[in-house]
Amino acid sequence: MKKVSEFIGKYMAIIVVVIAAIALFIPKSSLWIQTTWINYLLMVIMFGMGLTMKLSDFAVVFTKPKDVIIGCISQFLIMPALAFALGKIFGLSNELLVGVILVGTCPGGTSSNVITYLSKGDTAMSVGMTSVNTLLAPFLTPALTYLYLRTSVDVDVKSMFISIIQVVIIPIGLGIIINKLFSKYTEKVKDILPTVSVTAICLIVASVVSHNSEKILTTGAIIFVIVILHNLLGYAFGFLIGLIFKMDLPRKKAVSIEIGMQNSGLATTLAMNAFPNLAMATVPGAIFSVWHNISGAILAGIFRRFDDSADEEPVEEE
Repeated sequence: MKKVSEFIGKYMAIIVVVIAAIALFIPKSSLWIQTTWINYLLMVIMFGMGLTMKLSDFAVVFTKPKDVIIGCISQFLIMPALAFALGKIFGLSNELLVGVILVGTCPGGTSSNVITYLSKGDTAMSVGMTSVNTLLAPFLTPALTYLYLRTSVDVDVKSMFISIIQVVIIPIGLGIIINKLFSKYTEKVKDILPTVSVTAICLIVASVVSHNSEKILTTGAIIFVIVILHNLLGYAFGFLIGLIFKMDLPRKKAVSIEIGMQNSGLATTLAMNAFPNLAMATVPGAIFSVWHNISGAILAGIFRRFDDSADEEPVEEE
C-alpha cells in the first residue's frame, strides 16, 4: 500500500489533470459526484491531516516563532492583495472577483504540506504555518473578504465563520485527539492517507469542474490567466520573503509553497455557502484546485533539484 501511495503522490499532478479534463469535456461522467459532498470530502482530508499530527508538531510555532509568524502574516497580506489587484487589473465581473478574493483570503491548503515534503522543504514549519493559518482563518478570512469586497457585494461573515469551524477546525481537532489516544492504530493507516487525500481531492475537482463545466468553458481564458498568475506570484513572493528574512533553503521552500498554495476547495465551499446567488463565484476556486496541484508537483521537482545541485558541489571540489 505504501508503494501505491508513493506512486499516486509522484503522479498526482497527472492524475488530477486527467480527472479534470474528463470532468470538463465529458461532464456527465462526474455529475454523480454531488457538490453537497464537497464539505464532507474536505472534512475527510482535514481529518486525515489531523491523524498525521501530534501536539509536538506545534512546537515549531514556539521554537521557531519568528519564521512561522512571518509566513502567516505574509499569507494573509500577499494572497488577498494579489487577488484584488489581479481582479481589478483584468476588470473581472463581481461574481468572478468574489471567487478570486475568496481564494486569496483562505488559508494555505493541506496540499502545501505534501508538496513541501516532496520538495525537501521544512515540513514541520509548513505544518506549523498551515495549522496557525487555519486557526486564524475563522477570523481573518471573513474580515479580509469584507475588507476587499464590501463595496461590491454583501458578505455573510457568520456563514463563512461557521463553515470554516465545521469543515476545518473540528475535523483536524478530532484527528489530533484520535492520533493521541490510538497512536498504535493510526500509525498503521498513515501509509494509506495520501491515497485517501488524493482520491478526495480528485472527487472534489471532478465534482466542481463537471457541475461548472459550461461556466468554465464560457468564462474565457482570462480567469485561467488570473488563477495561474495568482498562484505563481504567490510562490515567487513567498520565496522572496524567505530571502529577505534570511531563512535557510528548506524554510524558503516551505514559505513559498505555503503562500502559493491556497485552500481553494474551502474557497469553493465558502462561495457556495456565503454567496448562493453568485454561481460564477465557485469557478476561480475550481480552477485553482486543479492548477495549484499541477504547479505544486512541478515546483516540487524544481525545488528538489536545488538540494541535488548542492549535494553535487562538494564532489566537484574534491
